[in-house]
Amino acid sequence: MAWSVKRAIVVGASSGIGEAIARQLAASGAEVALVARRKEELDRVAESIRTAGGKAFVHVHDAAHSSEAAPLFDAIVTELGGLDCLVYAAGVMPEIVEGEFDFAKDRAMVEVNLLGAIAWCGPAAQRFSAQKSGTLIGISSIAGERGRRGNPGYCTSKAAFSTWLESMRNRVSRDGVNVVTIKPGFVDTAMTRGKKGLFWLVSADDAARMTLALAAKENSAAGFVPGRWALVALVVRSIPSFIFRRMNF
Repeated sequence: MAWSVKRAIVVGASSGIGEAIARQLAASGAEVALVARRKEELDRVAESIRTAGGKAFVHVHDAAHSSEAAPLFDAIVTELGGLDCLVYAAGVMPEIVEGEFDFAKDRAMVEVNLLGAIAWCGPAAQRFSAQKSGTLIGISSIAGERGRRGNPGYCTSKAAFSTWLESMRNRVSRDGVNVVTIKPGFVDTAMTRGKKGLFWLVSADDAARMTLALAAKENSAAGFVPGRWALVALVVRSIPSFIFRRMNF
């Protein structure tokens, strides 16, 4: 891979795509700061990276506490001696049952999936813009392509994050900053495990490889992981509202 990252922060590094991205960045030679709320899982990931000869640093942080993001970001950048890449992979998707209207669950998704993302990605974009280089990767979702009846809060948080990343791309790409929006389909993680109706399921490792391959193009883009989900998104966006609202999609 011609694209090179020497110092990276991965928020949401304790499991799923975030963990896989952190491992792969470390395997490529990057020093990686692992950020998530579960210390035991972070220690596990860090130990596996160190055992494989990589460098990892653990920072416990709950992404719902967005006010803590900026000072922790600054501390980590100082610890690493700079920054080349930030990945925001933290996300929550609580189970929503038919007929449930739970503000606490919706709020949790907005706080982690959107506000936490902005709190971390904003300082990174500002720093990268000033240094005229850097890659910002946001893990959004195909769920943000349309307002689905099953989980309005999750769809809203991901749609808003995708839009925010697009706006930031338009703002800082002219400064040499690579802003990448990743919209995975179904990935085999704790978030999806046990759910019905899944298809084209890929492993977190495969999703991470595709994510980093897209970022390595350094052309500031949005992409689906795997790419075939772009066709699904096109079809879903094309369904008229009066039909879509009758579907159980």
